[in-house]
Amino acid sequence: MEHITLLLGIVIVTALVFDFTNGFHDTANAMATTISTGALRPKTAVAMSATLNLVGAFLSVEVAKTISGGIINEQGIRVEVIFAALVGAILWNLLTWLLGLPSSSSHALFGGLIGAAVASAGWSAVNGSTIVTKVLIPAVAAPIVAGLAALLATRLSYAIGNRADEKATAKGYRAGSIASAALVSLAHGTNDAQKTMGIITLALVTGGVIAPGSNPPTWVIVSAGLAIALGTYLGGWRIIRTLGKGLTDLAPQQGFAAQTSAATAILASSHIGFSLSTTQVCSGAVMGAGVGRKGGVVRWSTATRMLVAWVMTLPAAGLVGAGAELLTKQGTWGTVATGVLLVAGAGVIWTLARRAPITIDNVNDVETEPAGVVTTAIAAVIPPPAGPLTADAVTAPAADATGPRITIPAQSTGSSTEAEPTRPATV
Repeated sequence: MEHITLLLGIVIVTALVFDFTNGFHDTANAMATTISTGALRPKTAVAMSATLNLVGAFLSVEVAKTISGGIINEQGIRVEVIFAALVGAILWNLLTWLLGLPSSSSHALFGGLIGAAVASAGWSAVNGSTIVTKVLIPAVAAPIVAGLAALLATRLSYAIGNRADEKATAKGYRAGSIASAALVSLAHGTNDAQKTMGIITLALVTGGVIAPGSNPPTWVIVSAGLAIALGTYLGGWRIIRTLGKGLTDLAPQQGFAAQTSAATAILASSHIGFSLSTTQVCSGAVMGAGVGRKGGVVRWSTATRMLVAWVMTLPAAGLVGAGAELLTKQGTWGTVATGVLLVAGAGVIWTLARRAPITIDNVNDVETEPAGVVTTAIAAVIPPPAGPLTADAVTAPAADATGPRITIPAQSTGSSTEAEPTRPATV
């Protein structure tokens, strides 16, 4: 076996950086609903999620084996290809984090890996059947299944608790929401932490350090688990706001239904070895729970932006990964330039994020969407009601909303003996 070279060491560190971004990018998957419903304080929620992500990283290696030995053919793939793939995945993760969009870190990694491999060795370097069966089909099916399950679970929860005391059931569902959030965090560790394990294992195979088909070494499992746990603890507050408040308003019953459905789908997929997107599963479950409540509203404008991000993730990360690979092909200077571009891009995105920071203190503050053009126009042209007023006085705001209010005396409508006592009405 060869020793770990400087380039291979840089690739391993870059993979752990991706794992870190995966952690804070996907914190919302487990804890957005728990935080938005008030079941847990934000800092407590992310601490619990980080701990369980670390535990989950040790429970299985099936997804890691899919990444390291299924997506691409290791023969003829250079270590630089893995580096280029990680550049595409990290930059897409950071960009969608800046926009507050819960896109898929998993698909960003797959896209970067596929793009870099194709740019390096052509389409023969990609295992198309594995991508279809273990990436694309789960990507479409998992959020739909989780959404339908959450919808049915929400309606069942309200039907069962319809005659129960609202305060008592809310307390019970908050406890259930905490338990289900813990399960999602554990499931996230069994799925997403393993993707970084798989990419590091693939780098070790291409570098000749371990034999093809090997399981991830223990130090890889530990380092990947710690990296994703640290990222989770820091909290991706921008995406937590979008998923917890920007997509729909969740009651405790809905939060419990959404998280339980998502955790079930993720754990089942991890057991089979499907490397699905936990982000898409949790987002689908939240939308299903939002529709499941009578009178519940899903903000479809936000959902549409999320869907666009989902569709763009694979090709966008793939294009960046392919471009980075073409640059690394130029030799040492190209690899160095790729690293410089990665650091510069991350720095620009971080600087832009600091202009409007979202922190633990304002994560649940969501501006209401403005009224539509038609609604505003109708409100502007409808005249006040004609005829006599039935109130003693009508208080209306002056032209300046911050100035004094104008009181308009009401006209008498009949005998004082027949009129009912009236109160001032505010318009």
